[in-house]
Parts: sequence; structure tokens; C-alpha cells
Amino acid sequence: MRKTFGFMALCLTVSAYAAEPFDDKFRQLDEVLPTPNTYRTASGAPGAAYWQQRADYTIRATLDESKRAISGSEQIRYHNNSPDTLSYLWVQLDQNIYKKDSDARKMLTQPSREAWAKGRSPEDGFKFEGMRGILAGLDFDGGFNIKAVSAGGQPLKYVINRTMMRIDLPTPLKPGQSFAFNIDWSYNINEQKVLGGRSGYEHFDEDKNDLFEIAQWFPRMAAYYDVMGWQHKQFLGSGEFTLEFGDYDVQLTVPADHVVAATGELQNAGEVLSAAQRERFNKARTASAPVLIVTQEEAEQAEKSVSKASKTWHFKAANVRDFAWASSRKFIWDAQGYKKDGSNLMAMSYYPKEGNPLWGKYSTQAIIHTIEQYNKFSFDYPYPTAISVNGPVGGMEYPMISFNGPRPSKDKKTGELTWSQQTKYGLIGVIIHEVGHNYYPMIINSDERQWTWMDEGLNTFVQYLAEQAWEDNYPSRRGEPRNIVDYMRSQNQVPIMTNSESLLQFGNNAYAKPATGLNILRETILGRELFDHAFKEYARRWKFKRPTPADFFRTMEDASGTDLDWFWRGWFYTTDPVDISIDGISEYGVNTKDPEKEKAWKKAQKDAQPISVSEQRNKELPKRLDSHPELKDFYNEHDEFTVTNKDRNMYAEAVEKLEPWEKDLLAQGKHLYLVDFSNLGGLVMPLILEIELKSGKKYIERIPAEVWRYSPKKITKLIVTDEPMVGLTQDPYWETADIDTSNNSWPRKVTQSRVELFKTERDRNNLMRDFNTPLKGKGKGEKDDAKADKEAASE
Repeated sequence: MRKTFGFMALCLTVSAYAAEPFDDKFRQLDEVLPTPNTYRTASGAPGAAYWQQRADYTIRATLDESKRAISGSEQIRYHNNSPDTLSYLWVQLDQNIYKKDSDARKMLTQPSREAWAKGRSPEDGFKFEGMRGILAGLDFDGGFNIKAVSAGGQPLKYVINRTMMRIDLPTPLKPGQSFAFNIDWSYNINEQKVLGGRSGYEHFDEDKNDLFEIAQWFPRMAAYYDVMGWQHKQFLGSGEFTLEFGDYDVQLTVPADHVVAATGELQNAGEVLSAAQRERFNKARTASAPVLIVTQEEAEQAEKSVSKASKTWHFKAANVRDFAWASSRKFIWDAQGYKKDGSNLMAMSYYPKEGNPLWGKYSTQAIIHTIEQYNKFSFDYPYPTAISVNGPVGGMEYPMISFNGPRPSKDKKTGELTWSQQTKYGLIGVIIHEVGHNYYPMIINSDERQWTWMDEGLNTFVQYLAEQAWEDNYPSRRGEPRNIVDYMRSQNQVPIMTNSESLLQFGNNAYAKPATGLNILRETILGRELFDHAFKEYARRWKFKRPTPADFFRTMEDASGTDLDWFWRGWFYTTDPVDISIDGISEYGVNTKDPEKEKAWKKAQKDAQPISVSEQRNKELPKRLDSHPELKDFYNEHDEFTVTNKDRNMYAEAVEKLEPWEKDLLAQGKHLYLVDFSNLGGLVMPLILEIELKSGKKYIERIPAEVWRYSPKKITKLIVTDEPMVGLTQDPYWETADIDTSNNSWPRKVTQSRVELFKTERDRNNLMRDFNTPLKGKGKGEKDDAKADKEAASE
């Protein structure tokens, strides 16, 4: 529809609708975020009085392969850097999640009885693996056996509260003081593929060997910090670990034919590696491709016998928040050095033969790629090693070491190794993700027990950036806005800002949605330059410190110079989706008062009107005027669209009174369109408008989200073009995760899909036919049970 404005009264305002109470989508987050103080500033940076605790560990442990158990002794030196006096300490006992009466086990639920009755349970029953895990958990003797807790040779009083242990101090620990104490312990290692979890052993039936991935394996200090005090929420399985930095001195005694991968640097290579292995290791430091330290042939030879002797591997790690390791005689080991700018490390992979050829081809390459890409967006990797281990754990991270699961599939008949595209990119992607966790949260030390998204979401976002730098069209699962749409449409959601143990749709909530939000923030709202500077500033500020969500939000705003409270509120604190609709368009032209142009325009509008049915049929009627042409006069040749001299004179007089700039404005011949938009989803977003003109030209006009500030539900926007507009699309590149693109275009676009035709299957449930179906696999001369029963009945 096209209307005209008077040339002296052209209105260029954006209209607002105020039919409902005003919902301020742009109100500030001051009411939500904690008050800044000397520990954490309003800019999002650590304050002048920022502090954090420290815990140093000396650990001696032994792996009993035959019993699949670990025993150890540790000394913890705890440094109280807080301004508070502490009368007790809290220690995490994460292995206690495997106790038969653990909260994690007792709180397991199943679909309701009504759901079972209606056949709505998952897969209409249990998977074999699920049932095996439930039954095995009832028998497994898991959890820590705490043998002694002491200091200076004297026992300390302690109380175990499920996965936490309180140690009462003999005298209060004042600010600036440290306290050393010892714990002796042991526990049985879980079979990971049966009982699940983030560590455990895997048994290989073919060669009768085990592969051990060991984590959460020693009592660890709980974190104490300014925002939470003691972070001693119970370990229930979802919320991961909140830990303090420290130095580790660890000696691991394992079977003599095992190869060990661990956090930190090996201290006694001369004692545990052969001369050939040490030579290969040194060569790998400057190699341009991965070098095998332990070859597949050597690993396969080691599989054939079990050593009765033992060997101790000694590792040290400085300024890490945890320590993990892996051990097996099955390990192939390759390595390649990487040195650039402030990073100088050995990238290393450990994997059984079952992981090849994928692991030998991709693992160490993926580690180096991760370091290269993450350094761009955060800081130079500071540790001396980065390790990827293939074992039973699908994907889990620890300082300098990660456990990753994907392998090729082996055909049971032919023995041929094959893999799907999903397996290949799943392997590359999980290595990028888990190695990337060295940055988030192993160095940027967020509280995982409280906020899963602060490590998983931020890490998944940088993983997406790294994947896209691997190859063109890398099939990233998370990060692209279009991939989150189904989740944003779904019903069972909670805001991202929800405690880790209360999350619904865990992967979408804690990984995909925050990663996607940051991608939208980078590409659509801030732009890459502003975003990358702010994101890197956050990493720089909080390197080796413990940030909170408020520190992240405030830093991103401070370093980008942009008020983003509306974005954090909508994307992180609500479950509102994006759904912006183009409701209607009116076309306007400027009335030039030129009778030649204006009357021609009016005539064209009338001519474009449909001809009525009566008028169409009446054309066939004989007309008197046709047979008596003498009846024609002036009005048979002219109508209201005829331009008169009076019209011309009035126009000339009007133009003469105009200022030069007013004449220029009339001469421009702009096309004006008032476009109505509705925010149906509730989450405000920028408008990204693709405008298509009659000539075929297309261009993008970007309008900031603040266009919704005064009217968050409905707005009208004026679009001015040089030629007629024939098409308008909101969010043409699907960059805002709009959940309904069918209302994003004018004119509306036809939605295409497919419908399948099925042949009706009659008599599908035929008990008589099914009863008489021959059993498969019967030997020659054998009768199947059904026939035998039938013959016996007839006799």
C-alpha cells in the first residue's frame, strides 16, 4: 500500500505502542549483580585487595593393577591468604560419589509409573548399559578409605559429610599463616564403561589388559573465596570442581611395563624410559610432525605379558589447580614440540592400538592447533606440556592432560577398521574442547560447582572459533545460531544463570546457549574487533585467578565500551527466545505537487485496481455512443486526471516560494516505507534488514537493539530507498537464533518441506502367524519349539 505525505509536513519518527505496562528490557543489572568492592571492582577487574588461597601437594601413590585399586599418602600445605581466621578446613572426597549410599546414587529417578504404563519411558525400557550400571553400583565397593589424618605426627579430628571432609584445626589458622597435614587413603577404581564418571579403568578382552585414567583420585582442598566462603556443595556428578592453585610433587608407582601420562613434567626420564625413547623424545622437541616415543609395535609387544616388577614415575607441576594421570602397557606415545611467543611445550598423545589410525593422524595435531588458536583469544599457553589420552572417558579435562574417547570401529567379522564422519570430527572437536579447558577453567579458575557455563560455555565458544580455523565448512555442533533454535523453542528450559546441579538439558544450557550467545555478541552486536579485545582482556585480568559471572559481564562492558546489560539479562537470566516478525508495510511517496507527476500517479493507481465482474461482462453490451458518435463531448476525452493550466499555475507559484534545499528534497524522488515489527519472543535483538530493490540490488541495513528501548513489543521503522523496494528480510543470515523465520520476510516466503506416502500395513499384529514363524539358527534335522509343541499337542 502506498500513501503520500505533504511536502511541507514529512514525518520521520518511529512510532511506539503503549497498550500494555512498560517492560524495560534495558534496565540495568545493578539489582542482580553483587556490589563492587576492594576485591572485585565495578570494571570487572580484580581489586587492590583481591586474594585467593593456595594448597601445595606432595603425593606418593601406588597402582595395584591386579586389584584395580590405588593407595596413597599425601601432605597438603594450606596457605591462608584470606583476611579471615579459619578454625577448620574442608577437603573434597570426590570418590565417595561411588559409595553405595551416596547422594548421587540415591537421588536417581526413573520415568513415572504413568509414563511406563503408557510406553513413554526412554526406549520403552532400560538400555543394557544402563541396567548394568545400576546393578553394578549396588555391588561396587567404592569411595575413599581414609586411613589417617594427622599433622606433626599427631592425629587430627575430622568429620566426613558424604563427599566432603571437615578437618578441625588444633589452633585457628590466622591470615598469612600456613598449615601442613597428612592424609593416608585408598580406594577401588571403578570400571568406567560400567559405572561411568570422569575417570576409571577400561578392560580389553582381546589382550586381557587394562587402561587406567585416574582423576579425582586424592583428597583435595575445597576452595575458600570472598564470594562464597567455603565452596563445599556436595559432588553430585554434574557440578564439577572448584579448586585452589598450588605446586605438586607426585610419585606414582605402577607396573614396570606401564607407560604413564600425567600433569606436569617427568623428573626421572633416565629411570623410566629407555635410551631410545629418551632420544626420540628429544628429537620430538624440534620436530615438524609428531614423533613416536613408544611405537605401536612396542606397545603390542608389551601387551603380551604382565610385569611383576614395579617402577616409579616422578612428576612435578607448578601453579596448577589439580593433577590427573593415565597408565597402561598398551599405550602408544607420540609427541611434538611447540614454541612460539610465550608458549614452549610438548604436545603429546597416548593411545592404545585400538585408537589408530585416527589417533596417530589427528590427536597431537589437534593439540597444537588448539594452543595456536586459543592463544589468539586469551593468552599464551603457560604450561610445559599438553596431553591427550585415549581411554574409556569420552571427554574430560585436567591441567595439562585430557581424556578423550572417540575411536575407529572394528568389524567383528573382517577386522576392518572404519570410522564415520561424526567419529572423525568428534575426535578433533573433543580434543580441541578438552585441551582448551586448560584456559577455561584450569587457568581462568571459575567456580565449576556453582556455574557450569563459565567454563563449558566460554570454552565451547572458543572451541567453535578453533574448529572453524581447522578447515572450511567444519561441522561444528555448537556456536552457530541456527543450531540452537530447536532448544530455544523447547519447553523444559531454565536460565543459563542456574546452579550446575539444577540445569535442564545440560549440554544445550551450559555449553551451546552461552557459546551461541557469545558468537552473536561477537558477530552481530559488538563486532569482532570490540569483542575480541574485551574477551582477551577478561582472560588477561583473570589468568590464575577466580572470576565470577559479574566479573565477566562487567569486563566485557568495560573493555568494549558498550552497555550490554540488556543482552546479559535476556540471554543469560531468562529463557525468552528471539522471534521478531515483520507485521506489515506501507509505502509512501513525497507529494511533489507537480500536476504532471501526481495526476499520472493517481491514474496509475486507479488503473491498477481490479476490474469488477460486471464491468468485464458489460464490455460485450452494444453501446449507444458507438452508434451515435455525435453524442461525444469534452468529458469523453478528459477526466479528473487531466492536467489543467490552473494546475500548472498553482504548482509554479508553490515552487517559487520554496527554499533551494526544499526544492532539492522534492527532486530526490525517495521511496518511503513504514514497516511494523513485533517482538513475539520477548528477547530483544538488533534488526538486520536485507532490502531488495526493483533493479535487483540488495543491501543490508543494521539497526541496534536499542531500537526496542521505548517499545519492547512493537515498533514501526521508516525505510527510505532510492527506488521501489520489492522485498524485505529480517535476519537474512540467521544470525540471531530467531525461532520462526516464516514471519521474517515480506512478501512472505513459501515454506518448503516433504511429505511421505506409506503403504498401509495390514495384519501387522498376527499372533497365529508369529507363533508359527520358524526359529532362526536351528541345526539340520532340528525342529523349532513352536512346531514341536504343535505336533505334541496333536498327538
